Amino acid sequence: MPQPLPKQADSRSKYSTVDKAADISIRNGSELVLACAQVLHTNGQSTHETVQAAERLGSELGLRVMVIPRWEALELRAQDSIDTQISFKPGSPTSVNMDRVASAMTTMENPVAGRLAIDAALENIKVIAHAPPASTWLFTLAAAAGAAAMAAIFGVRHLKAELLIVLSAAAGAVLRRTLARYSANALLQPFCAAMLAGMIGALAVRYNLSSSLRLVAVCPCMILVPGPHVLNGAMDLIAARINLGASRLVYAGLIILAISVGLLLGMGLLSVGLPVGEPSRVVSFWLDVIAAGVAVAAFSVFFSIPLRMLGWPVAIGMLAHALRWGALKAGAGIATGALVACLSVGFILTPVARRWRMPFNAIGFASVVSMMPGLFLFRTASGLVQLTNNSNANFDLLRATIADAMSAITVILAMSFGVVAPKIIRDRFGGSATPRDRDSPVSLISAPSCALPATAMQRSGSCAGKSAVRNKQDSQSRLDNSGEPNSGIATGRRT
Repeated sequence: MPQPLPKQADSRSKYSTVDKAADISIRNGSELVLACAQVLHTNGQSTHETVQAAERLGSELGLRVMVIPRWEALELRAQDSIDTQISFKPGSPTSVNMDRVASAMTTMENPVAGRLAIDAALENIKVIAHAPPASTWLFTLAAAAGAAAMAAIFGVRHLKAELLIVLSAAAGAVLRRTLARYSANALLQPFCAAMLAGMIGALAVRYNLSSSLRLVAVCPCMILVPGPHVLNGAMDLIAARINLGASRLVYAGLIILAISVGLLLGMGLLSVGLPVGEPSRVVSFWLDVIAAGVAVAAFSVFFSIPLRMLGWPVAIGMLAHALRWGALKAGAGIATGALVACLSVGFILTPVARRWRMPFNAIGFASVVSMMPGLFLFRTASGLVQLTNNSNANFDLLRATIADAMSAITVILAMSFGVVAPKIIRDRFGGSATPRDRDSPVSLISAPSCALPATAMQRSGSCAGKSAVRNKQDSQSRLDNSGEPNSGIATGRRT
């Protein structure tokens, strides 16, 4: 249902002027706000941060805006003292590119005044939206290093197995980049890379180069697990954005399913299976911490995190793994260890991200994503396949499969709560504005005298209700006729 525009947009920052409000039309301002919000939405920024950044930018431009993010599009409702406008822009949050997010946030925080400044900002946003990800050689190097680090964390013991893991992960990275040139299917790349890893892992088993943990096959697949999508989905569900949160989790689940199917299919081609319920190995403290730092750096490359931000996730990721190692050593379960680690990450990085204006998702997700329970997810899939195909399946297999599934679920829940809870507490009680906004005096310019009503854009007092209703109907007719969101604009004037 339509909702009232946010109250925080009523106040203008110190950069707002009467001349700026007069020079910037609602159409130009809305176009800039929507373009910036689209870059954030489609490249991994959290929904909460996307909405708040759009509202702040709208306030800078003399507009009262409300952003409604959906899986396939963004809807923007904007209003000034004269016009109201509803506009749409297509875009699904399937990518993770924190360099684009950081650049877009910087652009949105710079004051904009006048039509020429808006045109320049729009051109800048278009360039940011098409900024390339990490180069293929760097992506391949990060994949190899990340898989090797994950193998060290899970207790690989032989150098030959480690070298095979590096080779498999590097080959999978090259394969993914090659497939990306010919297909935009989000499931094809992880499926093919996982199948290649499964085949190499099966060969390692055949030649006695892999243990029962099957780390040669599993570790190159761990770096494919879509941790940011899982955590973003959990954050949306906690914020009661049910549709978007469920869509994110379904998308992440489909990727995990593609990885699992590819892995098991690749191993099955050589008649090798993935054992269920194998006990994990204990590694030394320093090996775990150092390997975690390497893994975090690798994931930072995957997420295209700017180099100036790389130190924070690496340092905090190593600290988180140290706390997790200590919790496990003290007898805590893996879910408790993940909760302790992620809570520490959330409480440390939330103020850090605000103080230095860094996207929380960029530094927060990279710090903890190496703890995602990919191994348990793959074992669960293997156990389900064995229960389906094996007529002699026994209770031990069923129990081990359920145990792996519950371990994966509890770890994901613990990580989601640990990362999200500190940020929600900070946003709720510490204010959501940037340092510049909190320190700025409130402008004496009066805000528009009417807001978009809460019930289907109906007329309220002197607001342009009838025009807004017609705009909404026109927009809906375009949606119904085309089958997908239209990027057109509906505008109504006060009478």
